[in-house]
Amino acid sequence: MFHNIFLFYNLIRKYKKKKYIKKLVKNGLKLGKNVLIVDAFFFDPSHCYLISIGDNCTICPNVRLIAHDASTKNHLGYTKFGKIDIRDNCFIGDSTIVLQNVTIGSNSIIGSGSVVTKNIPPNTIAAGNPAKPICSLDAYLAKMKNLIKEDTQIFGKEYDIENLDEAARNELIAAAHKGTAFIV
Repeated sequence: MFHNIFLFYNLIRKYKKKKYIKKLVKNGLKLGKNVLIVDAFFFDPSHCYLISIGDNCTICPNVRLIAHDASTKNHLGYTKFGKIDIRDNCFIGDSTIVLQNVTIGSNSIIGSGSVVTKNIPPNTIAAGNPAKPICSLDAYLAKMKNLIKEDTQIFGKEYDIENLDEAARNELIAAAHKGTAFIV
């Protein structure tokens, strides 16, 4: 019974999320093809027409895209605003904040918890507060390929959270204790 309630709850959440995204798009949000928005998010609803997300992007949970800054409103009577442009094939990590007047170049990865206050060039890995380039996408992928070649475990789709039993979960925990592991 709990499983059925969980499925029903997720179905309602997905419906509400889809409806909310449609409203943002109607109000001007530019959303490319094949964009994966994972779980909860905040795309500045009062200035969503200033936000564009390219094709094949992943937006992880708790990402905030904030196209305005009202910090000057009480003192000057004005609110600043500016565009946010996330180009094609970007990955925006969990709990990242992207502020106004920022472009994130194509094929870039933004690390979890970052605060993006300045433009990020294409093909760049960036992280931190404020987010700064760390390395190129090619250098990062080469490093990950080397990790895979080492004594790293790779787990298949049968290890997805919905399929885990206690034995499989313990395998994943043991692999994590050894260091980095990968899952499809």
